[in-house]
Amino acid sequence: MSKPTSAPRVAVYSGTFDPPTLGHEDVMRRAAGLFDEVIVAVAIAHHKKTRFSLQERLDMVQAVAEGLPGRVRALPFDGLIMDFCRAHHACAVVRGIRNITDFDYEAQMAAMNRKLHPAVETVFLLPQADLQCISSTLVREIATLGGDVSQMVSPAVAAQLKPRPVQA
Repeated sequence: MSKPTSAPRVAVYSGTFDPPTLGHEDVMRRAAGLFDEVIVAVAIAHHKKTRFSLQERLDMVQAVAEGLPGRVRALPFDGLIMDFCRAHHACAVVRGIRNITDFDYEAQMAAMNRKLHPAVETVFLLPQADLQCISSTLVREIATLGGDVSQMVSPAVAAQLKPRPVQA
């Protein structure tokens, strides 16, 4: 008699990833060890002005994901993350927490998401201590000012952060 197969445990890790940092990569790696599949949901982000287009952000996340163990893939999303979770049969949302400020915001979002879709759990993951100071905002600013971001992002992402020629 064969064992019944259970549904794969799918987690969603959402954000704008503008750009994805080594902290994001660390959270993806940790999540890949806990779930059968991790979908990195790259937000279309109508409410934010992003440096990179949606396609560029998807490409960078996919490049980072290729080096990770397990099944990690990038997909675009728009709207409520709980609707995305429902559509992809996710059992969990993964959130990276760097500090207490992140936790306060993320705890509020987790409670609201639980009201919208109680079957989806929120899992908070801490990146490695040396990565907790890294944010996409700071990486963009440092790169724009010509600083070295090689210890903050993967080589594929660092190549994308090189100064762009000014359009005349």
